[in-house]
Amino acid sequence: MRYLPHTPEEIAGMLKVTGHASLDDLFNSIPDACRLKGDLDLPEALTEWELDDHMAGLASNMAADKVFMGAGSYRHHIPSALNYLVSRSEFATAYTPYQPEISQGTLQGIYEFQTMITEILGMDVATASHYDCGTALAEAMLIALKKKKKTNKVAVSALVHPHHRQIINTYFGPSGYELVEIPHTPDGTTDLSALDSMDDIAAVAVQSPNFFGAIEDLAKVRAAADAKKALMVVSFTEALSYGLLKSPGSFGANLVCGEGQSFGIPPSFGGPGLGILTGTKKLMRDLPGRLVGKAKDADGNDGFVLTLSTREQHIRREKASSNICSNNGLNALTAAMYLAFAGKKGLHELAVLNHDKAAFLKQALEGAGFTAPFEAPFFNEFVLKAPDRLKFQARRKQLETDKGILAGLPLECYYPDLKDHYLFCATEVISRQDIENLAKEVRP
Repeated sequence: MRYLPHTPEEIAGMLKVTGHASLDDLFNSIPDACRLKGDLDLPEALTEWELDDHMAGLASNMAADKVFMGAGSYRHHIPSALNYLVSRSEFATAYTPYQPEISQGTLQGIYEFQTMITEILGMDVATASHYDCGTALAEAMLIALKKKKKTNKVAVSALVHPHHRQIINTYFGPSGYELVEIPHTPDGTTDLSALDSMDDIAAVAVQSPNFFGAIEDLAKVRAAADAKKALMVVSFTEALSYGLLKSPGSFGANLVCGEGQSFGIPPSFGGPGLGILTGTKKLMRDLPGRLVGKAKDADGNDGFVLTLSTREQHIRREKASSNICSNNGLNALTAAMYLAFAGKKGLHELAVLNHDKAAFLKQALEGAGFTAPFEAPFFNEFVLKAPDRLKFQARRKQLETDKGILAGLPLECYYPDLKDHYLFCATEVISRQDIENLAKEVRP
């Protein structure tokens, strides 16, 4: 599809019809305080070879190549064939598929993605239009509030990723909705007993595996949500975990949302991600974003179309149930290809390998003097407390600078009571030798 720019004469004609004197006048609805004054603060332009040298210099400073940290963004092996396929122009430049007659390939790719995701998560229906887990979770909260109109409050575990809770609050700010946090227990899981004192909540939301890496008891979450007549919402940041864990749908979750970055998408300094949002059939018409279905054409042949919602639903500002309008089709297609490469057996074997690597890392670090504050089962990341004598914060920085090792995420900035506690992670790309080297480096 070609891009045809407008001539000055055409622009002037359109402005005359709309009653605006200039293109700038089209943005008058944006408050003045939100508009940039003056030019962007950008450096002078570089030649191509100067830019190459500059980028090479930046790359040389990215020293950490042994990363023992996850917290929502995970390093996994990506098959070379996958990188080749998704870079093909017919995939990388595909337009949002509003016109099914020229978008059958894109639509089928999304359809296959939706099918695989619903099977993994045990849900009835999935969409493919969300930026990341945080925005998908916020949309799930809005669905719950829409279904229970007489309340303006949701209960969210304090072990949901801190950034995702912040995104929910950003969504809720202009709407008058309230997020109340459910504290955690001494074993590193959500303290569902705290719900006893909470009334009129539209949803109970937990993350599993949670931010501490611990696996939540979803059967208890279902019971707690039922007791409050609230929707059960489950989120996740490590999609690969459900190659090993029972699906949230099997516990009766109403909405499941998460981050699909682990399915063939590199971390890329925090993005792009792949927001996943799934629901039961009963909630199908409340899900925002793209939903692709299979239909028949006039000759009886199978075809694929966007169903239930139209493009206009997502661009009507305050009248829309959601303003999600992104397709995210390339990332969804990447995940579908990754899952096809792995297959059911491969996904399970990868998940087992991730757990075993993490268990070995935990054992090795405990042998070096670290202690585990939580006893709950984990998948591929966990919390450890550094020994006081180690002065680990300084040692961690030294390891990053001198050895290219990024050893865990400090938790104190997110949970002030967890001073000297670190979130560690190991995936299949971490070798036994890498783990033994880290343990040797941190041993007093």
